[in-house]
Amino acid sequence: MASRDFLKNPKLEERFFRARVYMVAFLVICSIFVLGVRLFHLQIVSNEHYATLSQENRVRVVPLAPTRGLIFDRNLKLLADNKSSYQIEITPVQVDDLQQIVKQLAEYIELEEHHLKKFFEDVKRKQSFEAIPLKLNLNEIEVAKFSVNRHRFPGVEITARANRFYPFSGLNTHALGYVGRINADEAQKLDKQMYSGTTHVGKVGVEKFYENLLHGEVGYQHIEINAQGRKLRVLEKVPPTPGADIVLSIDARLQKIAQESLGERNGSVVAMDPVTGEILVFVSTPTFDPNLFVNGISSKQYSLLRDDGDRPLFNRALRGQYPPGSTIKPMMALAGLHYGATWAGETMYAGPYYILPGHKRKYRDWKKGGHGKVDMYKAIIQSCDVYFYTLATELGIDKISEFLSQFNLGSRTELDTWGEAKGLMPSVQWKKAVYGQPWYPGETVITGIGQGYMLATPLQLAVATSAIAMRGQGVRPRFLRATRRQAQAEEPASATAMPTVNVESDLYWDQVISAMVDVAHKPNGTAFRIGKDAKYKIAGKTGTAQVFGLAEDEEYEEENVAEKLRDHGLFIAFAPADDPRIAIAVIVENGGSGSKSAAPVARVVMDHFLLSKEELTATYGPKNKAQKNKDSNSLANSSANISINNAVN
Repeated sequence: MASRDFLKNPKLEERFFRARVYMVAFLVICSIFVLGVRLFHLQIVSNEHYATLSQENRVRVVPLAPTRGLIFDRNLKLLADNKSSYQIEITPVQVDDLQQIVKQLAEYIELEEHHLKKFFEDVKRKQSFEAIPLKLNLNEIEVAKFSVNRHRFPGVEITARANRFYPFSGLNTHALGYVGRINADEAQKLDKQMYSGTTHVGKVGVEKFYENLLHGEVGYQHIEINAQGRKLRVLEKVPPTPGADIVLSIDARLQKIAQESLGERNGSVVAMDPVTGEILVFVSTPTFDPNLFVNGISSKQYSLLRDDGDRPLFNRALRGQYPPGSTIKPMMALAGLHYGATWAGETMYAGPYYILPGHKRKYRDWKKGGHGKVDMYKAIIQSCDVYFYTLATELGIDKISEFLSQFNLGSRTELDTWGEAKGLMPSVQWKKAVYGQPWYPGETVITGIGQGYMLATPLQLAVATSAIAMRGQGVRPRFLRATRRQAQAEEPASATAMPTVNVESDLYWDQVISAMVDVAHKPNGTAFRIGKDAKYKIAGKTGTAQVFGLAEDEEYEEENVAEKLRDHGLFIAFAPADDPRIAIAVIVENGGSGSKSAAPVARVVMDHFLLSKEELTATYGPKNKAQKNKDSNSLANSSANISINNAVN
């Protein structure tokens, strides 16, 4: 009834209609207002933000990887170069079927399992719009094949990049290390902005230690792209800053001589300047070609290196831990003098063996009949074991450990590289902590001749020898000689002194060094063979490290022992003895006595460092093409005639 009245009342109907019009008008005005506010926000307030998003639809920021710094030897021979090469890259966002594209590319480019594995790992951790390398260092045939079929592969490009290259192949590998592709773990740790666009990073050695210097700073460019993601033009470019070049202290020429002198034998040579701490030679054999690792090594190639019984991947100079043998006897003599356990002229009878008071076991000397009456000089010159058995017992293990630790035995030298081993300097406390056992007197006896638990690296022995040469004031070893940056003067590295070896009297240094000189220059010295015709004075000490233990009454006969079980030969030396310029440590694995295997190698290296060309010619004879390759190891290989008295320790 009310609705009929409403329809019969025109005024009421008009009023209701007008109300609805006003309401609709109000809603329209509100919508226009809201739309206007939104347009204001979009056009005025958020203009910069949306302009940037719009720009990103056609402009892409591409990082520019810096050129890695070069590495030179002390004579500016190039040890690590950057060689231009081509690589194929895929931008996942521009590809419909990534798996299918890779499969098709394999028809034109040889792809191995490690290429595919690395590529798909990178796809997972990188942004889809980033270009990801599929294979680096393409050959000319692969580049040509792809170029002809380029139109079939949208989102795939071939680009030119600088590729790390080691021109000396395996010569300096264990010093330099190498670079390799960045893996997933490294990508998490590296600065993402700094390493955007970078595919390689230092893996080991100097390449890893000086990564921050060598890498440089990333640049970028703004490029305009079309709807298909193709590059149209470069809008803006900020070039990258190349990494610094570094000059190492090693001498590539001496490296080659040392490596050739070792020949086919496994071993190591470390030589350094005792005044500056600069490493001159850092050789570990056998070695390998680091270029294999730069762009990813195949499983087959890596397995061959990993499973090689001679362990070419193992850095013996840095990580090889060996009993130092008789090379510690000069340091033991210094300890005896310092603590008053003996004096240089004090004599004793050294028979064929030593027996601890109250015990029955015989600790044999290397010389069957013993050395007779000896003092400190004769004990060092002839490497008398019984003398040092007796001295070690007088000192005790803790004094031995305390004193020899001053020569950096049992601790890292802090050489500017990666992966150095500590070695081991035993003590009562150490054995209790590690084995939960007491220290036995017999263990002190054999420690006196560098056997038992004691372990040292060739690097540590070179550093200890350097400290003797400098009469206690050692210098921290280093590879870095200088850095060179663009348009800047060369910045030389500085020497860092190590803690001084405390000895009660400076006279003790003179006495021990005098005995070391006689080791190489007196007819009864264990290294007389290499010192008798030298044109400079050598202070040295031979050593032998046992590979396996002998029973009390068992005698070691080298010819009856398998080669891999023969003693290691060691030799330490510095020269000239009165003005040291080089300190050296050599170890030849399973080489037998140090005088026979290691000392000749050291002599060859010292000759080529200290002598002039004329003197070298006089020593090694005239050079011809065939002879030149044999000179560096001729002395090392001529040791077969060493007398039985000198072929010891």
